[in-house]
Amino acid sequence: MIAAMTLTPKTVGWLAAATTITIWTSFIVIARASVAHNLTPLDIVFLRILGAGFVLLPWAWWAMRRRKMPSVSLLGLSPLSWRATVFTGLLGSVLYASLAHSGFFFAPAAHASVLLPGSLPLWTTILAILVLKEKITRTRGIGLLCILGGGVSVGGASLLKAFEGGDVWVGDLLFMSAASCWAAYGVFVRRQGLDPVHTTIAVTVFSVFTYLPVYAVLASAGLIESHLLTAPGLEVVFQAVYQGVGTVVLAGIGFNLMIRYFGPIRTTMLTAVVPGLSAMGAALVLGEVLSTNTLMGLALVTAGILIGARRA
Repeated sequence: MIAAMTLTPKTVGWLAAATTITIWTSFIVIARASVAHNLTPLDIVFLRILGAGFVLLPWAWWAMRRRKMPSVSLLGLSPLSWRATVFTGLLGSVLYASLAHSGFFFAPAAHASVLLPGSLPLWTTILAILVLKEKITRTRGIGLLCILGGGVSVGGASLLKAFEGGDVWVGDLLFMSAASCWAAYGVFVRRQGLDPVHTTIAVTVFSVFTYLPVYAVLASAGLIESHLLTAPGLEVVFQAVYQGVGTVVLAGIGFNLMIRYFGPIRTTMLTAVVPGLSAMGAALVLGEVLSTNTLMGLALVTAGILIGARRA
């Protein structure tokens, strides 16, 4: 009976994929919707880290006391070494979240649909070749070319409009930069063989000890704009719960489980449905109009991810 209830690694991987994809899809729509409200991008990142910290720091303290995980850095709250904690926390949380949320204040959600999850396989493959020494099959190479074409279709069009005074291209570059940070994070996790839960805890501990105090000092000194004290309480609580518990804790552990069971390249290519679903959500929920270039980019990116995800 117990043996029958035990989940196989494959089942765990697919459950993690379903959870991660669902949260990533809603994240793009909700993040863009937040632009029309009261909080700044750095406010949202603050609440994201704060919400995750409320869940994961007590967990880390309890696990340390019960010896459920190794205690190696940051007052014994991070189960990873100093080097691993800094690397994963900086790339997988502080930089990624700051760049991604800032991008939504310049570019529409449809662009994020193409350039955030869409460019992730491209960055991951480049890093996997350089760092993990993985070989790229012909099929995966074709998929990557489609992804590259989709990114050019969306990003190139907005870049041309920069000469007319538009600033959408700024958001596109921020999305691409955020995707590259997340790809580097995923490849590092794979190369080091890090535990999914331990990694997510370490990422959050690093962010709490670095981003929160720096943000508080800069906001108090008036060096950065902050609306935390004037925003409606319900909005603040929602962002802390959704961003912290949802996108950091649940999606963070889910993504790391996918990395463990599928590898970094196949993991990012299993997110094929995210661009299309999030773009549809942006059109239905936010009323965004999908341009021809955006639709072409979505089609190329989705096709590229599907082609690349096939086994050789």
